[in-house]
Amino acid sequence: MMNKSSAHSATKPVSWLLLFLAGVMPVGKLSAQEFITPEVGGQESDQGLNIGLYGFGTSLGWDTKDGGGIINVTGDFGNLGSDRVRLRPSVEVGFAEDVDTYVVSAEILYRFTQDTEKVIPYVGLGPAIAGRDGCSDGPIGTVGCPEAWLQLVFGLEVGFRSSMNLLLEYHAAAHSPFRNSPALNRHRLFVGLSTRRGG
Repeated sequence: MMNKSSAHSATKPVSWLLLFLAGVMPVGKLSAQEFITPEVGGQESDQGLNIGLYGFGTSLGWDTKDGGGIINVTGDFGNLGSDRVRLRPSVEVGFAEDVDTYVVSAEILYRFTQDTEKVIPYVGLGPAIAGRDGCSDGPIGTVGCPEAWLQLVFGLEVGFRSSMNLLLEYHAAAHSPFRNSPALNRHRLFVGLSTRRGG
């Protein structure tokens, strides 16, 4: 029967051999594999309902009907089933020559490419409530204010910095179907900046 010290010395070479093989074999195996960097900020696997503040944007615009400037602030409030389908509420304040206007909307955007692309086109649709100075001067509906709009959005984001995109947008709005108005009677153009997910 071997004592404790002799048994330890007999197993020591075997231990060193096992440690060597454990260290060498994964290296040999990994050296034959190609390393693929993971995507950041726009993966197709990001499915489901994810609500939260993911980013924001600001832009300046022009209302072709009122002939006034607009300040627009938007928020990226998450995904609706896919990271390409976004919930984006926005607030607009317009400064026309004779009256100030206000629009609050909640658009759902569909982005045609992932956030990692240099150019990201998108479209959107959503309800909006529009008001202006003088809305409180009479009963609701007597002065056509506030108004319910259905807003269409066509936009393009272009990579500007690692965490920021240049934003170009066109908004077309239609009044409530209960009013005898043209289908699309409000047209607005915007240029601004928005944060880039994963930047």
